[in-house]
Amino acid sequence: MVDIPHAVVTYILNFMIEERSLAYLFVSKDGCLLAWGGKLTEYGITNLCKGAQIGEQIFFLEGLLPLDDSSVFLPFIKTETGICADIHIFASEEGDWVLLLDSIVDEQHLSVMQQEINHASLLQEKSTKLVNQQPRE
Repeated sequence: MVDIPHAVVTYILNFMIEERSLAYLFVSKDGCLLAWGGKLTEYGITNLCKGAQIGEQIFFLEGLLPLDDSSVFLPFIKTETGICADIHIFASEEGDWVLLLDSIVDEQHLSVMQQEINHASLLQEKSTKLVNQQPRE
């Protein structure tokens, strides 16, 4: 692992917890919810029941768990509350972790970039049409 100063790690952790609305779920290998925490209500996740099947409580996790040895990253997933979340799912020996991080700012930046690309493409298309309409000598 990279040697990162403690102050930097602390800053990053605090930033992720506060600014990215960190929330987590811990699920056993047989699919039962064991623990949860963070800002789950911001993602519309409420009324969780310990020991119940995760797929019955959180529909988008149906079929994703249990994990094998690989992790899963689902970027820009829109929740029922309208928040766009990056969802990281990774395994540990005890079970599978689901980490949710607010990605609405990243989505907005991506949307602006996409609009600029679309605008440039339209201008290029119009320019090409004008050039093609010019009488040829």
